[in-house]
Amino acid sequence: MVGFDFDSPPADSAEVNLSAACERQLLPLVCGIVEAAVAAGWSREDVLLAMVELSWDLYEKRRGDL
Repeated sequence: MVGFDFDSPPADSAEVNLSAACERQLLPLVCGIVEAAVAAGWSREDVLLAMVELSWDLYEKRRGDL
């Protein structure tokens, strides 16, 4: 399994866009995955779409836990 080193979420979420803070930390990981897939011959668009679909599925499954 790949290890990740996330910063703690911002303490004052009223002043910081939590989505933007998360995106800032995820962007290098997503770019690395896409670059590796493209280097292996995969379509950039297919990989990005698969990541969106996977993320949405994970979101939907988690919503049912609430």
